Amino acid sequence: MSSLLSLSRWIDKLNEFVGRWVAWLVLAAVLISAINASVRKAFGTSSNSLLEIQWYLFAAVFLLAAGYTLLRQDHVKIDVILSRFSKRTQIKIDIFGIVCFLLPFVYAMITLVWPLVVKAYVTGEMSQNAGGLIRWPVFALVPLGFGLLGLQGVSELIKRFAFLQGLIDDPTRKKQEKSAEEELAEAILAQAQGAKR
Repeated sequence: MSSLLSLSRWIDKLNEFVGRWVAWLVLAAVLISAINASVRKAFGTSSNSLLEIQWYLFAAVFLLAAGYTLLRQDHVKIDVILSRFSKRTQIKIDIFGIVCFLLPFVYAMITLVWPLVVKAYVTGEMSQNAGGLIRWPVFALVPLGFGLLGLQGVSELIKRFAFLQGLIDDPTRKKQEKSAEEELAEAILAQAQGAKR
């Protein structure tokens, strides 16, 4: 079990790293949106590629941060019902959900989308909008994001079995006190203060 827990810690670090970097894409999307809107108002022109890159960034945030969200225990749960059971029963229900729903769904999504990614790459599929972007990078976000989510599902499964064996503390307890938004705001502030020095 110790080697599995080491694997779990590695997966957690990977999704922590990805999640923290992906959060910056929100700021990039906001800046691109503001620039595009300003140019449209000032000069009466706009760019489809700038509009599409905003959608791509949103897709990247949503898909690539799914594993990070699971790591932070921020996915929607049925706490109203689960809270009536003992912690061990809650953990067993989590295990059932991960094995019977999460991991099969991840597998299905990756296997269904991968041929579309390959086809878009091989054909060089482009957006139908004038000045639009190439499509395969945004298509590739789907299997990549679900891959990270699946890895985090495996990590959560390992932690739950370890908890049932008494090897670790409750893996469902939130470890962070601040929201992702508060952490991002603090990181932006720290960057700004570092740049002033």
